[in-house]
Amino acid sequence: MAIHIASAPVSWGIFEFTGITPRYTYQTVLDEIKAAGYTGTELGPWGYLPTDAETLRAELDARGLKLLSAFVPVRFADKNAHEEGEGVALRTGNLLAALGCKIIVLADDNGSDPLRTAKAGSITPADGLNADGWQTFSAGVNRVAQRVMDECGLAVAFHHHCAGWIETPDEVKRLLDMTDPERVGLCFDTGHYAFGGGDPTAAAQQFGERINHLHFKDCDPNILERVRRDGLNYMQAVAAGIFPELGKGSVDFPAVILWMKSRGYEGWGVVEQDILPGQMDSPLDSARHNREYLQQLGL
Repeated sequence: MAIHIASAPVSWGIFEFTGITPRYTYQTVLDEIKAAGYTGTELGPWGYLPTDAETLRAELDARGLKLLSAFVPVRFADKNAHEEGEGVALRTGNLLAALGCKIIVLADDNGSDPLRTAKAGSITPADGLNADGWQTFSAGVNRVAQRVMDECGLAVAFHHHCAGWIETPDEVKRLLDMTDPERVGLCFDTGHYAFGGGDPTAAAQQFGERINHLHFKDCDPNILERVRRDGLNYMQAVAAGIFPELGKGSVDFPAVILWMKSRGYEGWGVVEQDILPGQMDSPLDSARHNREYLQQLGL
């Protein structure tokens, strides 16, 4: 039984959100992922790492890194966007398959709805999708997952995410209930689950059978209290440090890891400490801390 540990460009401030300019070249990020002791990475936003398979393979091989997945946002709440999202997922999936990846991560087009972005961490049932919206959303996830499985041979995980339509524990459960377990697994992100009002340890128990990809992220309860008290939006929460170094927030990582091991989880755990460009002086130092923290927990 093994959980392999990777990092991701988002820990260097490399986001899928539009309007955020990377501060570091991809070569620097890959060098520092390797230097911090990780053995894998995710793709990051399309076009940040090389999208030519052989070029990307050479960059990864030179550092002894493995590409394991990619995060693909789709506007699933908009039926008219499903076809476009399917094309984006297939484009990404074909690159992943060419590099020997086994899984792709789908997500909502997070940050695109003003209400959900403004109320991240404070979502109520009244802020959610209506019945028709849930049907549209879940049908889109099933559709894109099926195409990616059929044409790219990849497993699919859906990533719940604050500032998107699938944020709270109830929303995660409802989406899983409305999607085909043979097509759609769960990318369980410990920090986003806590930010969205959930208990990550309870989620590992509740959703363990569907979890096929892990993102290790912490959540600062003091910042979360401030977000809710002062009405900070999602980006303001990130800038305030809602996602600290592992072990410095509220997530009980020993319990989560123990539960995942008891489920026989064998795959990757991706360390993500979402920061904005320039938010910290040395992402490498934090990446090292996070790797050492998980090593102390036996990973």
